[in-house]
Amino acid sequence: MSGRETNSKLEELEIELFLEAILRYYGYDFRDYEPCVVRRRIREGMLASRVSTVSRFQDKVLRQPAFLERFLRSFSSSNLLMFADHPFYNAVRTKVVPHLRTYPFVRIWYVGCSTGEEVYSLAVVLQEENIYQRTRIYATDLSAQAVKQARAGSFRSSNAREYEANYRQAGGKGNLSDYLRRKGGRLVVDASLKKNIVFSEHNLATDGSFNEFQMIVCRDILGSFNHRLRERVGHLIYDSLGRFGILAVSATESLATLPYENAYSLIENGSGLYQKNGGGVMASPITVATNDAQRC
Repeated sequence: MSGRETNSKLEELEIELFLEAILRYYGYDFRDYEPCVVRRRIREGMLASRVSTVSRFQDKVLRQPAFLERFLRSFSSSNLLMFADHPFYNAVRTKVVPHLRTYPFVRIWYVGCSTGEEVYSLAVVLQEENIYQRTRIYATDLSAQAVKQARAGSFRSSNAREYEANYRQAGGKGNLSDYLRRKGGRLVVDASLKKNIVFSEHNLATDGSFNEFQMIVCRDILGSFNHRLRERVGHLIYDSLGRFGILAVSATESLATLPYENAYSLIENGSGLYQKNGGGVMASPITVATNDAQRC
């Protein structure tokens, strides 16, 4: 066996031990994430921690919770901008909102909320379509730090121009400044937009369903999971989504690898929007993938 093969085998063993240690000590289970995604996150953590082996990184993570939180945070979306995916928000306005209007009260689960930019973008759309007052958004993330940042609703003011441009392209009906206030060099979400959002931690690998929802947003997440975890998450989503509820994934994702895929119909090609047991246009199945998975 060559030296390179030996090092690779040793790293695989170290990663297995690392994941087992994280599970047993902290309760976070990454064993069913795509191996290449986990490996990349660990290597990024090693680089940031200035250690040369997975074992040394494991020691830091187990003894210093700040390193664990940094590792968890790496699985959340980063460098987000409000309304960046403006076709998605346009589709929500035109295709989803009319359906949500039929409910006396709307519950939405936003999975993987990260630092909150996309959650607040959705809240703005619902506010402008006059249904936010009877909506509750449950925004969850694996990372406690990400949840804390999202709850604060404070963003860099240097992004203001891009936020506004994205908002316009997403069909904004007013001014984004109606929802964001400048305060000490930051953009702070107005309290009126926060009032119907509940931020909390939730781990798709270990936690269960906690309500029935009329819409679930789970975008750019499925590609980080192996088949077994996609099975679990598919069941969790199905059990949590009410009849005729809306499931939103990214435009590059499909439900083809999930259980109950035949229980959903695509609402519009290229939208990533599906309806449970509802009518729609069936698209050709494509592989669930994210940028992480494509680079493996």
